[in-house]
Amino acid sequence: MADPKLFAGHAVRRLRRQLGLSQVAMAEALEVSASYLNLVERNQRPVSATLMLRLAQTYDFDPRRLAASEPGGGGEALRRRLADPLFADLEIDRHQMEEWLAGAPGGAEAFARAYDRIGAGTGTLPEADDPGRQVRREIERWRNHFADLDAKAEALADELRIAAGDLYGAMAERLRAKHQLAVRILPADVMPDRMKRLDLHARQIQLSEMLDSSARSFALAERLAEEARPEIDALAKGAALDRVAERLYRRHLTGYFAAAVMMPYARFLRACEASGYDLELLQRRFGASFSQVAHRLTTLQRVGARGLPFFLLRVDRAGQISKRYAGASASPLADGPGICPLWNIFESFARDELVSQLVELEDGSRWFTLARAVQPQGARVASVPARFALGIGLAASEARTLAVTAGRDLAGRAVPIGLGCRACTRPDCPQRSAPPAGRAALLSNERESGVTPFGFAMD
Repeated sequence: MADPKLFAGHAVRRLRRQLGLSQVAMAEALEVSASYLNLVERNQRPVSATLMLRLAQTYDFDPRRLAASEPGGGGEALRRRLADPLFADLEIDRHQMEEWLAGAPGGAEAFARAYDRIGAGTGTLPEADDPGRQVRREIERWRNHFADLDAKAEALADELRIAAGDLYGAMAERLRAKHQLAVRILPADVMPDRMKRLDLHARQIQLSEMLDSSARSFALAERLAEEARPEIDALAKGAALDRVAERLYRRHLTGYFAAAVMMPYARFLRACEASGYDLELLQRRFGASFSQVAHRLTTLQRVGARGLPFFLLRVDRAGQISKRYAGASASPLADGPGICPLWNIFESFARDELVSQLVELEDGSRWFTLARAVQPQGARVASVPARFALGIGLAASEARTLAVTAGRDLAGRAVPIGLGCRACTRPDCPQRSAPPAGRAALLSNERESGVTPFGFAMD
């Protein structure tokens, strides 16, 4: 499949204005016509590889900024925001969206920031932008793929493989020799409320015995992220987040690097494609947990070597979303205001196995999803263990190469679901708990009753 064309006129225009150049002056420096540069800036022509190279050579410009700086996260991210029932009567189509991004990228970015601060249709403006939302917005800008971190982690992983066949042992030895840090496994009663700790006074990485082998490997790889400090610092500085959000963002980047050390990009992608993205096989081959593999699947967007575009969602038993990555999937399921109870992600809590489902949203898009219950190691409240359902998925049209879909009709019947009752306008849903936002509720008369007591006016 050919890579999509890159329309990034907003980034080219921003660079030109920062340099104080006219279109004619920049066009002359780049050896292109002013009319062509004008079309590029208006997103009527893609940024060609030749133009990208000349921008980099002439202005010391990092070409990755072209893809990472789309207003509001790009057209798909803006469309997901505009799917809010608040805008249902505006009927903004794809053509209007493209004109908006091309003609007023600053306005599109301002809308995205205002909408995110308001809180996805809640209508209440918090005193300050939520740090988690800031971080997620930044991750979405990069589509959760950080090429510099992947390259650094891949090189380190190769060094560790050469040093020893045992990844955990090789990482422990590198930490000892290069960072003067010893690894010590401590009893649970010595670390009753911690799973891992860095004791700089004793020069020890202290791990709880409650951690399994994959979690221990991940903890050591996180410490080795110190070797990617320049790359992490650059990403954090470029994000311009507030202090709390920056700390959360750095934590994400550290975890990203750790996962990339355990599952180096090229080797992991080859294993995915060869096995049909067999999750159990990937876990065993790379010594990783289901959660670690699922997260890694959302990051496979290297130019020229892209994996399937998975999204990820983590939800608790009360339906609260604690983690979501749309990645390159642009799936509303990962970015919607709520979760439909007809989506079987909740069923995974009662089944100790991977559950799958083919679903169809109101816009007609079809998605193949997989979900499994996961339990953070050693995490419990009193005697009740913490549990989450982790759901991943991708467009049904992309899922035909998965091993788990062999013999399954992905064009057949799908379960119709929504994005939570307040955002869903499907009539006669027996699972409905509230009418859609912005729709007048209609009560059934006393002589009859429908499938749902929450009727609403249809447009």
